[in-house]
Amino acid sequence: MRFLRNAAAAAVLFFGPSSSLWAQTIEDMAGQMVLVGFQGAHVSDEGVRAVRSQIAAGTIGGVMYLRPNISSLAAVRAMNRGFRAAQPWLPPLIALDQEGGQIRRLTEAVGFAEIPSARQIGRGSLAEARATYGDLATRLAALGFNLNLGPVVDLDLNADNPIIARYERAFGVNPVRVAQMAAMFIDGHRAAGVGTALKHFPGHGSSTGDTHEGFVDVTDVWQEVELAPYRRLVSDGLADMVMVAHIFNANYAGNGDVQLPASLSPEWIEGVLRDTLGFEGVVISDDLEMNAVREHFDLRETIVRAVLAGNDILLFSNTAIQDPGLGAQIHAILVEEAEIDPAFARRIEESYGRIVALKARLAGKG
Repeated sequence: MRFLRNAAAAAVLFFGPSSSLWAQTIEDMAGQMVLVGFQGAHVSDEGVRAVRSQIAAGTIGGVMYLRPNISSLAAVRAMNRGFRAAQPWLPPLIALDQEGGQIRRLTEAVGFAEIPSARQIGRGSLAEARATYGDLATRLAALGFNLNLGPVVDLDLNADNPIIARYERAFGVNPVRVAQMAAMFIDGHRAAGVGTALKHFPGHGSSTGDTHEGFVDVTDVWQEVELAPYRRLVSDGLADMVMVAHIFNANYAGNGDVQLPASLSPEWIEGVLRDTLGFEGVVISDDLEMNAVREHFDLRETIVRAVLAGNDILLFSNTAIQDPGLGAQIHAILVEEAEIDPAFARRIEESYGRIVALKARLAGKG
């Protein structure tokens, strides 16, 4: 399997020529699958110290910033230095949503120059988009970030969409144009050493609901054309990661009695994304604390279903309960399930391989 061979090479680059990918324990591997939000905005805050300790212990593989985590650019730099120093042998993913327009964590209020929305940028030239996103990524990298959760490649199919159209997050309705604009986003970030994540697979632009709020059924509105940007970007080697949404489509629900959103559906992730579209990279879930998931599955079932469906990284915003120990709790569940289910353990090994390969590329070693 190609990604495992690449990951083994990446492991040598990270751990040295005498190291083996498979010398890592299941505990090490499982930790890399956990990416969590945190509380606090300064290096001395309890929540910041908690996730830094979890990074050092290998129980989480990354953190995600939200607006409350940002008090100043100096404080962000200091926290990110601490996160990186906690695990120098396999640096954590340090992520945020900095799409532009209304979807941003770093703002002018703290001295960070903002950029227009995707819809506005999509009306301009490709060269202008490349310059804008390249500058953005350079500034993110200077602050210590190595993952921007974008670009949005949803198609602007529903003018009344409450989460995509409302916030001008889509580049447009034409899938070729959307893919071209997304390529400019990706190219600009790669040049700065910042990873990206195509979202929201398999397409959120046609929906009439918001998965933050609850169950969203797109069976009657989703269109096959919504896969086109993914197909093109994957084929062109421009997909670092793909983020899977919590939308439900009865036509891709398998034969089970449970209505599974795409993020928990093997049919979508292993079937469409991997087998049909040929994506071999890292799959990351959308925030698994959104009500579309949280109202229907408890934490353990969410984790088990997410892993078996094919997610490599489990994203939890840590906003529902705001528990400094959430990352360690998720990690413990992963390890416990791996100990009783060989298939689950194999999924963790596969995910670890993909994540290590991605981190190696972000570190300039792949």
